[in-house]
Amino acid sequence: MKALWIAVFGLVLVWSGINPKDYFTWFLEVSPAIAGALVLAATYQRFPLTTLVYVLILLHCLILMVGGHYTYAEVPLFETFKDLFGFERNNYDKVGHFVQGFVPAIIARELILRKNIVNGAAWSNFFIVCFCLAFSAFYELIEWAVAIMSGESAEAFLGTQGYAWDTQSDMGLALLGSIMALLSLSRAHDRALEKGGYLIPSPIRRG
Repeated sequence: MKALWIAVFGLVLVWSGINPKDYFTWFLEVSPAIAGALVLAATYQRFPLTTLVYVLILLHCLILMVGGHYTYAEVPLFETFKDLFGFERNNYDKVGHFVQGFVPAIIARELILRKNIVNGAAWSNFFIVCFCLAFSAFYELIEWAVAIMSGESAEAFLGTQGYAWDTQSDMGLALLGSIMALLSLSRAHDRALEKGGYLIPSPIRRG
């Protein structure tokens, strides 16, 4: 699993860096993926995660790298969707922001369960959703700061495409993603934790 993860990540990263639409945008988009990979490498021995979480993180990284290669406003498949369904914009960035809530929700859930940070399933889920929404808002602040410092060169990174409510919809999709992750993957995540031999505190599981 480890070798496959590294191979897929490395191959897509190299592909994304070959003649991207804009190297500045590529760097901004893939930096979180590279930083995440470095964190995983540094913590792999002392705090390995479940296979489910590693797969979700890889998926998130791939979405970032594809967006970095084409820019979020020009991913070809979503250009096809745009023409096919009559959308006014390329919505690949919306997929990215949905995943920005979906994946961190399961990462946060794993940390909370294994470290027994919060007692009770209801409080745990509430904390996870709040964390994901805060993370999304923080990312929007980073985009704002980059735009101010870089001027027009950050337009592709922002990917607003003239949509006035882009920031709000990005945060809304991250919120939706976190809720959907908890609703759809909590049981699968519990099984992954059990399979990995990680103890799940019973008060949290009972709620």
